[in-house]
Amino acid sequence: MDFEILIDSSFSEHCSSQNISPIHNKHVLSLVNNFEDGKWRFKHFQNFIWDNIAETSLSITERQALVDQSHSLLTAAAENLRLVDKDKSKDISKGSELAEILLYGIMKHHYGALPVVPKIFYKQNAQDNAKGADSVHLVIKDNDFTVWFGEAKFYNKIEDARLASIVSSVANSLDTKKLKKENSIITNVSDIDFLIEDETLRKSIRDALSSRISIDSLKPKIHVPIFILHECEITSSCTCMDSDYIKEITDYHLDRANAFFKKQIKGLKGVHLYEQITFHIILFPVPDKQRIVDRFVKKVEQYKEDD
Repeated sequence: MDFEILIDSSFSEHCSSQNISPIHNKHVLSLVNNFEDGKWRFKHFQNFIWDNIAETSLSITERQALVDQSHSLLTAAAENLRLVDKDKSKDISKGSELAEILLYGIMKHHYGALPVVPKIFYKQNAQDNAKGADSVHLVIKDNDFTVWFGEAKFYNKIEDARLASIVSSVANSLDTKKLKKENSIITNVSDIDFLIEDETLRKSIRDALSSRISIDSLKPKIHVPIFILHECEITSSCTCMDSDYIKEITDYHLDRANAFFKKQIKGLKGVHLYEQITFHIILFPVPDKQRIVDRFVKKVEQYKEDD
């Protein structure tokens, strides 16, 4: 993993209130970029985005076809990206695609997940936000699987008022019809055939995700990673990753995790078998959202011009 991990544990170890329940199905991951010469490593951060961009913007057959052609790979990936969000009035959505790419990279490198549905590739056109979940992955372990439907956000602030919209988005993604739609996409696209060589396991996954099967039986296998990339005053005012910075970010992220899960439990109380679904809040601070978005857009434009 290219970033420092400050927290990677069950929420039960950090829950600050006895009124938050259930807590057994929740996890917290806090990641930070480091510093060099007194500055936050913008280039290192941008490199991670572009090193992982193909995971979500190209199908596996395209990635394999361009495996030894790095420039062609990035140019092809850029073609499927949007430079602006469809709804320009929604400032909160600016940079959302960047967050989606980061989530795909984190899923691959931290959780060992397989990108069975590269969402940016499968969206309808390059100016539309990816439909449904922001990321769709399978994690294979001990000849079994879990299915991960991710949310990715890039916000200027993550105070309590902003967290409510994330809870609402997660609740919407867990609607039974939407889950069945995501499952049908997984089983209908060809990526799963290339990513999972074991035919028996592949068949068991397709059977479990079949529209004929009750979604209730799948709930224990569903994980929801909620990636929140956020502008952070602590990070913008810091020049090195010393013990003070680590403590401040750790404390802040634990506070935000407690606030989020408290709201989530209240907001998702109507989700059947909620306690069987596993949730992961993933927090990542950056010093300047606008600078990151501007750099990303500029580079996308450059690759599109090279086509």
